[in-house]
Amino acid sequence: MSETRSCPAVLIAAPASGQGKTTVTAALARLHRNLGRKVRVFKCGPDFLDPMILERASGAPVYQLDLWMIGAEESRRLLWQAAQEADLILIEGVMGLFDGTPSSADLARHFGVPVLAVIDGTAMAQTFGALALGLARYQADLPFAGVLANRVGSLRHAQLLEGSLTEGLRWYGGLSRERGIELPSRHLGLVQASELNDLDARLDAAAEALGASCDATLPPPVAFVAPALQPCAASLSGVRIGVARDEAFAFTYRANLDLLRDLGAQLAFFSPLHDRELPAVDSLYLPGGYPELHHHALAANAPMCEAIRAHHAEGKPLLAECGGMLYLLEALTDVAGERAELLGLLPGEATMQKRLAALALQAVELPEGTLRGHTYHHSLTSTELEPIARGLSPNGGRGNEAVYRLGRLTASYVHFYFPSNPDAAAALLRP
Repeated sequence: MSETRSCPAVLIAAPASGQGKTTVTAALARLHRNLGRKVRVFKCGPDFLDPMILERASGAPVYQLDLWMIGAEESRRLLWQAAQEADLILIEGVMGLFDGTPSSADLARHFGVPVLAVIDGTAMAQTFGALALGLARYQADLPFAGVLANRVGSLRHAQLLEGSLTEGLRWYGGLSRERGIELPSRHLGLVQASELNDLDARLDAAAEALGASCDATLPPPVAFVAPALQPCAASLSGVRIGVARDEAFAFTYRANLDLLRDLGAQLAFFSPLHDRELPAVDSLYLPGGYPELHHHALAANAPMCEAIRAHHAEGKPLLAECGGMLYLLEALTDVAGERAELLGLLPGEATMQKRLAALALQAVELPEGTLRGHTYHHSLTSTELEPIARGLSPNGGRGNEAVYRLGRLTASYVHFYFPSNPDAAAALLRP
């Protein structure tokens, strides 16, 4: 019989994106943390920016959960592991509650985690109750905890929203629309946590405001079942991997780095923006980020550019994802039309668009094996290089992203989730 661990848990969802799920989840995490509780937070779906905020709010690592990209068994392992140490588990949903396949609702049902619905109460009164009832009753088998209002204007407004709830729906409180609470955004989502000098003040203010409208009672415990152990034969023992990490390159799954270490790799972080040379490494990993905000500075760091070119010329492995791939191109033009010449290891150029260019989960069959991940970008790339593979989306979404290869260099818009195929991930980075 499988071992189980129980821990209070809720999944924070909303009718749509932009309702303030991350702000509310972060406020809840900081509120309970300030009460002396150990809080573990997870993020549904392939998101890099929200987890940065949620880690600061909770003071603990944040991992992704997803029934397709991460897989049900790996998601189970992560939840079961967290349940052994946490007083509370919070899971932030993705998009609207029922959007996508699999959706946040699918994950909530699969693990029996009740949904806490966040609804933006701006310019709304009794209709709030109708929307809450629809979320709670749309799928009969969905565990539902209650409702929390975001962007509440006043005490009277909160009372109207609470009074609109019917059929015993629980009111979890309301978060005001104070400017010092909201988290700022840019074209790919929230501004990175490291760029917000007042982030802790915002989180504490949000926690205090939320605490004033709810009693911070823990939700009922959820039983999480121990996962089946999955053997892994892959090894990166003794391999030194340089991982780009700075303001321009920060989109890395924590689970990717954990896996590389678990396989025996030694990770050395470096900054293409600020460092003048590479650390002594066998392989390079250039994740995504915001190179378009720093393309002139990246181009001006000639010693680093030459070091990466030399690494490639020596036939050493180099994996570049999304923003990392843009760095490898001949040039990058931002939305203002400013162009900077970059590494030139890949033929072609990229141009930033104001509109979203692609958003989709991806499965890519590489010579090393099939890896899952996602794509999300605002740039368009032109190149005459023929791809070695193209991604396929389980939702039929836009994407079908190309994967390019030159020697040991592999580049794509796809952000790969390494634990989806440890053997393939290791093969990409093994000398």
